[in-house]
Amino acid sequence: MQLQLIPTASRPPSQFLLDVWEGLSEAPKRVPCKYFYDARGSQLFEDICALDEYYLTRTELAIMRRFANEMGQQIGPGVMLVEYGSGSSLKTRLLLDQLQEPVAYVPVDISGQHLQETATVLAGDYPDVEILPVCADFMDQIQLPESRRLATHAAVFFPGSTIGNLLPSEARQLLHNIAQLCGRGGGLLIGIDLQKSPQIIEAAYNDRQQVTAAFNLNLLRRINRELDGEFDCEYFQHVAFYNPELGRVEIFLESTRDQTVRVRDREFHFDTGERIHTEYSHKYTIDQFAALAAQAGLTLRKSWTDPLEHFAVLHFALL
Repeated sequence: MQLQLIPTASRPPSQFLLDVWEGLSEAPKRVPCKYFYDARGSQLFEDICALDEYYLTRTELAIMRRFANEMGQQIGPGVMLVEYGSGSSLKTRLLLDQLQEPVAYVPVDISGQHLQETATVLAGDYPDVEILPVCADFMDQIQLPESRRLATHAAVFFPGSTIGNLLPSEARQLLHNIAQLCGRGGGLLIGIDLQKSPQIIEAAYNDRQQVTAAFNLNLLRRINRELDGEFDCEYFQHVAFYNPELGRVEIFLESTRDQTVRVRDREFHFDTGERIHTEYSHKYTIDQFAALAAQAGLTLRKSWTDPLEHFAVLHFALL
C-alpha cells in the first residue's frame, strides 16, 4: 500500500550546507543535532539505545508497557494521534493498542523515506486507523491533515525525551505550537528524562564501547560525504559532560590540534581544544517541566515514572 505524504513548506535542498556554514562561523562553533540522523547515524543511535549505560529508551519502554492502558484512557476516545519524530514504531504500537477507537495516526518526521516505510507498515497492521504521514520538521508550524472521519480531539505523542535537546526557550515555543495545533480539548503525552545522579547521566553519554563517540563523529563524516567537507576525524574527539547548574548534558566535538577545515568552498580554523557544540540533553524534574508547559497553556493531568524515578511520561491537557 503506497501512502501519500502530506506536503508542507519544504526546506531548500542546501539547508544542511547553510546551517553548517552558519554554525561553524559562530563562536562557539555549533552544528544542529538534527543532522545526526543519516542512515549510519540512525543505526548508531539504535545501537546506543541497546547499551547498558543508556537507560533512557528501555526505561521509557518499561513505563509504557506497564501504563499504556492508563495513558490511553487519559487521551480518550476518537482521537487523532500526532507523533513528533515518528522513529521506531514500538512505542507507537504500545499506545495505539490501548486507544479507544482512534480516528487517525499522523506521524511527523523530517525523513521522508523513513516516514513512508513506517507509515506503510502501520497502515497494514492497523487497518481501522487512517494513517496520514506528514513530512516536516516538527519545530515548524504544522497543519493537521483532514481525516475521513471526524476526530473528537487531537493529541500529540512525543516520546524519547527529544524535547530535552532544546533550550528551555525553544522547548517553550514548541509546547506553544503543540497547544495551538491541538486546540482546546487537545492533549500531549511526552517523555522526559529526570534529574538524577550525575554519574548515571554522564555514563549514558560516555559508554565504554564508545558507540556514542562514533555517533557524534559520524556528523563530521556526513558533512564530508554530503557537503564536500574535509574533516579529518582522527583529530576530533567526543566530549560529553553534565552541567548541574543548567541541568543538562553538553556534547561537543573537540579539535585535538590546530587545523583548518574546508567545507565546500569555505575554510574554518580550529585551535587545539576548540569545540563544536552538537547537542544538549536537558534533564528536568516533573515540577519544572509542568511549570514550563503551563506557560503554553498545558495542564499536567497525570505522570508515570519507573521505580527509580529516572524517567517520566507525562500527560497534559489543554483545558
